[in-house]
Amino acid sequence: MANDGHHIENDERFLGLNVNAGVPQPPMLNPYAKVRKRRPEYTVDGYVEEIVKGNRTVLSQAVTLIESNKPEHQEKAQQIIEKCLPYAGKSVRLGITGVPGAGKSTFIDSLGAHVLGQGKKLAVLAIDPSSELTKGSILGDKTRMERISVAENAFVRPSPSAGSLGGVARKTRETIVLCEAAGFNTIFVETVGVGQSETAVHSMVDFFLLIQLAGTGDELQGIKRGIMEMADGIAINKCDGNNVEKSKMARAQFQNALHLFPEPSSGWSPKVLTCSAIEDSGITEIWNMIEEYMNFTAANGFTETKRNHQAKYWMYESINEYLKNNFYRNKTIKSLLLMYENQILNNEITSFVAAKKLLDTYFKLNR
Repeated sequence: MANDGHHIENDERFLGLNVNAGVPQPPMLNPYAKVRKRRPEYTVDGYVEEIVKGNRTVLSQAVTLIESNKPEHQEKAQQIIEKCLPYAGKSVRLGITGVPGAGKSTFIDSLGAHVLGQGKKLAVLAIDPSSELTKGSILGDKTRMERISVAENAFVRPSPSAGSLGGVARKTRETIVLCEAAGFNTIFVETVGVGQSETAVHSMVDFFLLIQLAGTGDELQGIKRGIMEMADGIAINKCDGNNVEKSKMARAQFQNALHLFPEPSSGWSPKVLTCSAIEDSGITEIWNMIEEYMNFTAANGFTETKRNHQAKYWMYESINEYLKNNFYRNKTIKSLLLMYENQILNNEITSFVAAKKLLDTYFKLNR
């Protein structure tokens, strides 16, 4: 075909041939496709301004910076947190834990709906367990919080533990500061389950609630004394149907067990209540207990004292986390780690001697 669109086959020299011009070729790009706008890049002050306005989209982006392992993201996140601190500290911080299958997510949905019904703004920070093999996480808590995940005044943020509960717990505490600056006056922190994460979460909340089940055999079996002592209140969930009598019996057992522990430094006597998250029964009583505790500890000054202790605790935890990350990111240490690993596997050196040699090298490099 000639450049002018004329088909040479239509020339009078080729009798009996007739080629149509055809249709014009469509453009390579879909003209009907919506062009996605690039997300605006905010400065530190821009982030703070939008967060204080209550912009949930920008809040999510700031939390992503906190969770990022990139040094430049971490530096920016810390600047945002520092500027948000004057707007933080005015919320009720509730930690929620319990054995797997206790119905924590459903309970949070029910209690959260109750809190939202009182006109409060709610942020739920759920630490989701990650696979130790793939480091992947389902992040399925949000699917079990059907009501609050779509509520206008709620912010639900699941975070994968990624095998490092200490690191996630520190980042969760930093996220609390941003949520409070965004105007969320009630913060729920859901833990992975009964285990090592409880101590970390206990050190960032005002009230620590333990969710339990009845009808599972010995109700106190497998419950660590430490977790029972940390609890400011216990909720026996799934108190419905044929489980009502068992739940009442479990409540009495737990209440008796709590009397065996020393009185908490708060001066508060932990209570045991029953509820059914599915039926929304007993939820009001549990929230009333939490409010009663907050008023009690505010009056005797324990809330302020506890938060001051928590601030010091997280300073030391941040130092530990920074030193650990700095150690493993060091190029010299990275190369020596492989060498010492092989020596340990070949029984040429012990684990303890290898660790000491690595630390000695690290300290020499940082003199």
